[in-house]
Amino acid sequence: MRPEAAALLWHSGEVSYAELHALAGAAAARLTALGLPHGRPAALVAKKSPEAIAVVLACLRLGQPLLLPSPELGAETLSALLERCDAVRLPAPAELTGGETQADTQAGSQEADSHTAGSGPDPQQVALLLTTSGSTGLPKVVPLTTGAVDRFTDWAAGHFGIGPDTTVLNFAPLNFDLCLLDIWTTLSRGGCVALVDQDLATNPAHLLALFQQRPVDVVQGVPMLYQLLTRAARTDAATAALAEVRHAVVTGDAISEQAFAPLPALLPKASFHNVYGCTETNDSFIHPIDPADPMPHGAMPIGRPIDGVTALLLAEDGSELAGPGLGELVVRTPFQTTGYLDADLDRGVFTERADGRYYRTGDLVRRHLDGVLTLEGRRDFVVKVRGVRVNTTEVEAALCSHPEVVEAAVLAVTDEAAGTRLHAVVQRAAGSPLDGLTLRQAVAALLPRAAIPTTVELVDTALPRTGTGKLDRKAVLRASKYAQGQRPTTTPAGG
Repeated sequence: MRPEAAALLWHSGEVSYAELHALAGAAAARLTALGLPHGRPAALVAKKSPEAIAVVLACLRLGQPLLLPSPELGAETLSALLERCDAVRLPAPAELTGGETQADTQAGSQEADSHTAGSGPDPQQVALLLTTSGSTGLPKVVPLTTGAVDRFTDWAAGHFGIGPDTTVLNFAPLNFDLCLLDIWTTLSRGGCVALVDQDLATNPAHLLALFQQRPVDVVQGVPMLYQLLTRAARTDAATAALAEVRHAVVTGDAISEQAFAPLPALLPKASFHNVYGCTETNDSFIHPIDPADPMPHGAMPIGRPIDGVTALLLAEDGSELAGPGLGELVVRTPFQTTGYLDADLDRGVFTERADGRYYRTGDLVRRHLDGVLTLEGRRDFVVKVRGVRVNTTEVEAALCSHPEVVEAAVLAVTDEAAGTRLHAVVQRAAGSPLDGLTLRQAVAALLPRAAIPTTVELVDTALPRTGTGKLDRKAVLRASKYAQGQRPTTTPAGG
């Protein structure tokens, strides 16, 4: 490792490996002084910063299991989560990394080194505890062992060629599993991480400044990131800054054909990849995107299993689907958790087979005649409308196929007469005169009668998104006319 080399880009400055090592040493000294109980998780509730990353590194060096919850959780939810994990909340990163003397820092480094001397870290020891989104209640806690993290960083570094001269953009918040590639793989190989400030993540100028500060080799992010980069590329200087990217990884959500279309020209040297995975398994599939045909079968394929991954499709009756058809994706990866921290939550989610433990993703995947897999929606997005099973994500896709639709969210809402009806909230293109009746008539040719939204609410602003750019359906519902007691225009079903 080169002490003088840049480890992090943060705003307009750089943090060298020597500086990051010193910050981690100071944090290790302070953590040691706190006398945390052996094996009891510590919780770092903080947004991304060089100091926060130093605290994570200190915990990894000390063998201290570290819980990384979202700093945006509500106070009651966070308190319940920490109680469930029996976790000790750490002071703010600035407190843990600042104010130490040189002797204290050296003592912290020596304490950390003593934990990793000899045979090295135990691969079965829990290193990080990540959380799910919590969209169905209190977030589930997903422990990852040192061995699982090391196996992932080995794969990611090899697949994307990440080494000492590589700069990788980190867009996701610190608590997301995407950081295993962006941050932890990069730092483990002596590369440089271009950190996007979480508070400025939707500011195209902030994103562009990182590319202009230093050529970025690898970019990973949700579709929203690429839309922001497209908006940022308004000048020749901006275009030149983006031209050095050699790997562009789309992850976290499906990208539309319209959103992908400008990317080959925007990133002319890049190889494009679509990556699929879950917090519980980490990355499972990867697909090399062909810019000439990015959407075979009308959608972006999720790809093929990456090295060491085994995947199955289960039909509705639980049988394994051998040929073409729709089924739930079940996977086993070298990087997955052994189970949730609360083992009671494993039931029905993790399943034992002859060759190991598999995770039921809940995602519905279609295998086509040529073997290509496409994501069709969620098992828990399937609702019954007038007795007919409808996948709301398929309805969203049909709505988004209209050329004047930017994005759509389809919500299953309670109806006194029908039991459940579908309400669509649709962002139309700027200046479009599109109305709900016209849109419903257009999708009537694509959907069965029960899947046509009964009501359509048209908006001219972007739909709410989570911190990493995924559609936030809960927020869409809260902001909808239904939640505000207004009645959207209703037209006869099928008309």
